[in-house]
Amino acid sequence: MPRVLIVDDDPMLCEALALAVQQMGFEADTAGTLKDGLRKARAGDFDAVVLDVRMPDGSGLDSLPGFQECPSGPEVIILTGAGDPDGAELAIRSGAWSYIAKPPTLSSIRLPIQRAVEHHRGRQKVLPLGLKRSGIIGDSRAMHACLDLVAQAAATEASVLITGETGTGKELFARAIHDNSARAGGPFVVVDCAALPEKLVESELFGYERGAFTGADRRFEGMVHQAHRGTLFLDEIGELPMAVQKAFLRVLQDGRYRPVGGLKELQSDFRLLVATNRDLEALAEAGAFRQDLLFRIRTMTIDLPRLKERNSDIARLCRHFAARQCRQQGLPAKRVSPEYLDALEAYGWPGNVRELIHAVEHSLAAAMNDPVLVAAHLPTNIRVSLARNALPAQMPPRGRNVTPAGGPLQPLRQVRLQAVAEVESRYLRELLAACGGDIPKACAMSGLSRARLYALLKAYGLS
Repeated sequence: MPRVLIVDDDPMLCEALALAVQQMGFEADTAGTLKDGLRKARAGDFDAVVLDVRMPDGSGLDSLPGFQECPSGPEVIILTGAGDPDGAELAIRSGAWSYIAKPPTLSSIRLPIQRAVEHHRGRQKVLPLGLKRSGIIGDSRAMHACLDLVAQAAATEASVLITGETGTGKELFARAIHDNSARAGGPFVVVDCAALPEKLVESELFGYERGAFTGADRRFEGMVHQAHRGTLFLDEIGELPMAVQKAFLRVLQDGRYRPVGGLKELQSDFRLLVATNRDLEALAEAGAFRQDLLFRIRTMTIDLPRLKERNSDIARLCRHFAARQCRQQGLPAKRVSPEYLDALEAYGWPGNVRELIHAVEHSLAAAMNDPVLVAAHLPTNIRVSLARNALPAQMPPRGRNVTPAGGPLQPLRQVRLQAVAEVESRYLRELLAACGGDIPKACAMSGLSRARLYALLKAYGLS
């Protein structure tokens, strides 16, 4: 029987929701605190969790990943009395099934619960057990959620937009979609839009005839033609020039294109995958990306997490890259010390998986004949960052008092949070000043999504 957990500090509401859930033929359990709710969710097999935002021991939105990472992987429905559209967007982008305002009516709560349970049950039946990972490493909740989307995308011909910071593995995920699709036997053609000179983008994509321009001493079949009956992957599509965007939109609409200098139209049957580390919505609002093209390329979206958001994968990634590098160089396998792994998990990884690979390669070179990797083998910039983050509890920056008069030192976690809050608040003020309060421009400059930027501005009391 499907099971639903209700996490709310209002006993009367919990009782009413539990009764409604039971009338639907499901089992219901309740919790009055986040701590109790997480404990029950980790111990039980729940299909869905109805989670209040304002709880006595914290924020439901902040605890959302904790509920999603429980063994049963329940769908989470956010319940709140605050009519906050930015909070609603943040919840949905964080993976919540739906977002419902208090007080919920029976009709407004029953259907989302029913749909969430059905989706959870259906997802459990179609987990991609035989999915070709194509080099993707990791078993965290965040990775499994992305692999579920890969399986869904591979079963269709829909265009897929893969978003994420630099170094998160966007090309690997595009390759995995191709390798698991009906087009796996066809070509997988990669175009790095950021690496192509603006004047050559059109000729590289659509090809050109001999004599079409100076230096065109032979006929060239472009990337669109090469991807016929296969997959075309446009990496960093946000860098595609506006003039080419218009021409490419027509190719997507009817599959027809004309090479540079050509007289006849040609046709190509390809499946499109694109990736970007930029906020395309902000670019579209600023007039730097075509809105109609954005609608065509994001039939499905896979948002890849930062490495720091999948901390539980770091140890496995480290061991995998270390073993691979040792094999390639013919070196004896090296062991990884707990101290080394602790250092990796404490670091922020702004360069994501790509930076981790470089760090492991540096460590192997620095270790030389040492049989075990230790923190001292890490690159200097990482060791400096870890050392600086560890200093405030012992040596506070001038002007910040972490030792109350006559009292004990504050916990290191609290000191770090204070330091981060000061840096973020100052950065946001400078960002708003630099952009003149223009939110799309601020999103494009900072790399933050609109929802995340609004959430930070609200947290620091900035308008």
